[in-house]
Amino acid sequence: MKLLVTGGAGYVGACVARMLLDAGHEVVVVDDLSRNDDTQVPKDATFIQARVQDIATVLTPAAAFDGVLHFAGLIAAGESMAHPDWHWENNTRASLALLDAMVAAGTPRLIFSSTAATYGEPERLPLTEQSPTNPVNTYGDTKLAVDRAITSYTRAGDTLGAASLRYFNVAGALINADGTMIGERHEPETHIIPLTLEVAAGTREKMLLFGDDYDTPDGTCVRDYIHIADLARAHLLALDAISPGTHRIYNLGNGIGFSNRQVVEAVREVTGHPVPVEIAPRRPGDPAALTTSSARAQADLGWIPRHPELRDIVADAWAFHRSRG
Repeated sequence: MKLLVTGGAGYVGACVARMLLDAGHEVVVVDDLSRNDDTQVPKDATFIQARVQDIATVLTPAAAFDGVLHFAGLIAAGESMAHPDWHWENNTRASLALLDAMVAAGTPRLIFSSTAATYGEPERLPLTEQSPTNPVNTYGDTKLAVDRAITSYTRAGDTLGAASLRYFNVAGALINADGTMIGERHEPETHIIPLTLEVAAGTREKMLLFGDDYDTPDGTCVRDYIHIADLARAHLLALDAISPGTHRIYNLGNGIGFSNRQVVEAVREVTGHPVPVEIAPRRPGDPAALTTSSARAQADLGWIPRHPELRDIVADAWAFHRSRG
């Protein structure tokens, strides 16, 4: 298939683009490079620097794309609370422009990079696709709005089919056949595993843990971590399973919760380095715990995580960190 990957210079987008190419697909990557450079864009993909808001200039009827995998957008929950306008523009308005371009071009398949943040503070765990959606931050609001728009667009005709993949905490690195790696390198970095690795490497003074008085076993937030290779593979499976006129939603996680303190301990174990910790005030919009059941993805797609251990996820992330010097 000929596939358009938006946000393909980013962590998840670049990994999925690599897997799509390895599976024999033709891939065109679009990214505005506002939060990344093009270093991790696969060299055998076609790259176009453009905003998703202007995607209609690329996603034309003549281009004859068979599908779109949409990763472009802002991802920092804390930033979304301070700058909601950025997130509504880059996550929601841009996605609506993409949907309009897909309908105009007759492009039949969409995979959307959604998020566990659409659920907010859960009433019960593990979360399933039937759990109530009640985001507690603007990031989750913007992604949920796009999920709802996709449902409307797929219902309006019998051509477009879509799947939204709601990620839990993604980490690790994709190791290619030639030994090169694609890993997490956000700017600014906000995710706990790469931040903790920076402390272990001596490039960051200490690790801030935001809150130690949550209703969790050790008082710190609990999250469900998924290896990037497992996450990326789910996109290829979902792409093959899309049917016209339908929008399916899948939660992607390991079903196991690890606390922030457990992440720090895993980093200490893997790296052999000390990780000084300082407790900071809670951040607005941080749920105490988020874990999921991926039973629907396993039943519909045949997807099973191959790298469920936190230590293995941290070890691959550390290997990527060291590869960057």
